[in-house]
Amino acid sequence: MTPRPLLFATLDGYALEGGYDRAYEPATCYSATIALGRHAGPGDALSLWRDYERVLDLAKQIGLDGVRLSAEWARIEPRAGVLDEQALERYAQVVRYANDIGLGVTLALVDACWPSWLGLEAWLLPWVVPHVLAHARRMAAYFASDIAGMVVFADPDRLVEGGYLNATMPPWRSGQRVDATLARAQIDAIVTQLTNDALVGQRLVRSSRSVEVASSELLDVAHLGNCDQLFVRSLVRGVGPTAARAGLLSKHEGHWRVSAAPEMLEVLRERGR
Repeated sequence: MTPRPLLFATLDGYALEGGYDRAYEPATCYSATIALGRHAGPGDALSLWRDYERVLDLAKQIGLDGVRLSAEWARIEPRAGVLDEQALERYAQVVRYANDIGLGVTLALVDACWPSWLGLEAWLLPWVVPHVLAHARRMAAYFASDIAGMVVFADPDRLVEGGYLNATMPPWRSGQRVDATLARAQIDAIVTQLTNDALVGQRLVRSSRSVEVASSELLDVAHLGNCDQLFVRSLVRGVGPTAARAGLLSKHEGHWRVSAAPEMLEVLRERGR
């Protein structure tokens, strides 16, 4: 019998934590278009930077095995070579708390945004590669055995298609198939190098699948196999340009609560038995 994959819900730091892309805050690849008024940024979002523990308690209650946390690179390294040790320690606190209550944590190193200092065209620029490798090695060493795994790029298809084909995310280009191919090649090359890296490779999640909370696929337990970790997007929907379509939890008048449909909660709890 094939073992069931671990069921993790995603947490997109940029859309949830608050404190990005305003004056004196860490700047991401969205900062320029937010400043131009092209779209709204996350603002204070849902203040999860202070509230991570509260949503982790609920994640445990609804039957999840863990969370995939986007440890935001822009917060950790707001300027090239300048680390925010307090930010790293806060993420470490979140990981330790999750472990203490029986949840695993997989870290996503690059989700839908990256530090502004890498440039809008980061995935086409060869000089970006050593920075990604150094960041991955730093995170692997810092978190060591405390995490259930790491993924380098949470959704490389989204980065390439949204950035170069559909103009739905930085660098906001449309129909650029050649550049999309080149960007994907660089992303794949980074993942290959890190897979073969002595420090990082052993911590990477080898096989995974992603499914949206609102998808009927999540309710079909029979087809949720053939991978090590299944990532449900998202535990919390979030705010701003990277927000998910739906979340399992929501915040109402300052209080967190479970907002998933009853039939979905039953699936989650059944998988946990």
